Amino acid sequence: MSMAMSPSSLSSTQTTSSHVSDRRGILYIVSAPAGAGKTTLCKQIVASVPGVWHSVSCTTRLPRPGEDHGREYFFTDEHAFQGMVARNEFLEYAHVHSHWYGTPRKPLMGKMEAGIDVLLEIDVQGALQIKKSFENAVSIFILPPSMDVLRTRLQSRGSDSQEEIARRLRTVKEEIRHFQEYSYIVCNDDLTRSLHDLRSIFLAERLKTNRLDVHWFEQSFLFDDDTK
Repeated sequence: MSMAMSPSSLSSTQTTSSHVSDRRGILYIVSAPAGAGKTTLCKQIVASVPGVWHSVSCTTRLPRPGEDHGREYFFTDEHAFQGMVARNEFLEYAHVHSHWYGTPRKPLMGKMEAGIDVLLEIDVQGALQIKKSFENAVSIFILPPSMDVLRTRLQSRGSDSQEEIARRLRTVKEEIRHFQEYSYIVCNDDLTRSLHDLRSIFLAERLKTNRLDVHWFEQSFLFDDDTK
């Protein structure tokens, strides 16, 4: 995996993006089992990589301690959620661990059309739905070092019963079977190294040839008469 860019390189990346006026935002899909550290890593990506907007999903589950409405999730009841479904306001929605989750369509599409990259934290079921509509999306699966480590992390959170933890662990085994459908795998055994790897993915994807604005490239390099 490529090395993460230095602060000076980050500035260079921003400058390059400013030349690409018709650039469409990149959609980064990040999935992980509960307890793998996905939320912590995604927050640090938004804080350290310029030009990334963190999409906020809707859910019918209750907030956990420390979670705020509009920051981690938009918390709503099932009646309101189903109303949004009926109005086609979600890009995708799914029933996971006895609760509904959905990705609001309008804000995500608006950011991408404005050339802003979007980070979408989403479960495997939702990610597979989104990938059908966004063929150029960058999908990343974050794994814990092992099932034993994951079990310890879930137990240490103290927010789930033993029955819930056992159910989540069974779900993890089903989710991991889909790992080959993701573009990248990041093993979160060390937070600093995992963040380094994740940042490298975000920055490298911005520099791919197939994301280049061909019109800008031709005007800047191929139609210059000064070389005569």
